Amino acid sequence: MTPRALFSLTLLLAAQASALTIQGTVEGAAGSDLRVAAVVVNPFGQAVQEVSSVPVEGGRFRLELPTTAPTARAQVALSPQNVNWPGVIDPIQVSGQAQVAELKFYTYRDLNNNGRRDENEALRDVTPETPRGNLFVAWVNTDVTVKANRGYEAAFKRGWNAFLVDVGRAVKVQPFTDTTVVTVRLAR
Repeated sequence: MTPRALFSLTLLLAAQASALTIQGTVEGAAGSDLRVAAVVVNPFGQAVQEVSSVPVEGGRFRLELPTTAPTARAQVALSPQNVNWPGVIDPIQVSGQAQVAELKFYTYRDLNNNGRRDENEALRDVTPETPRGNLFVAWVNTDVTVKANRGYEAAFKRGWNAFLVDVGRAVKVQPFTDTTVVTVRLAR
């Protein structure tokens, strides 16, 4: 194998290794047309770009985020003024300049079974959770650390990052692993 081919293969494998998979269960009445979607939102919480969605089958889902970056319009400059994340309380410190895209999770009914969300299919905000905290996912274009009051500290690496955030007297931020199973509860 040539050095160039070996380098290309290494890059390909590294990209695959950085992919993020979220597997979980859905509690509540889930119809056969229910999907779980990962959607980039702006700092005001408005949906900007669907990154991935999968059907719920047998009360379970397995959502894989692509290794590619969100679109430019889905990214914003990371600053203390636009960090409205779970567990983040002023004062907020950001270690450097970075672009960020916050991900939120939704369910929707795929009424026409086309495998993607259409405008007439309402998004319902859901929070993937575990006994150790709620899931928070964001993409950054470079390594950066965000610190805030009550012990919040999240060290982001370039690409998609996932953390479990437990908000109590102190804020505990732990890395999320692909083996962790989250639960999504459907509202009545």
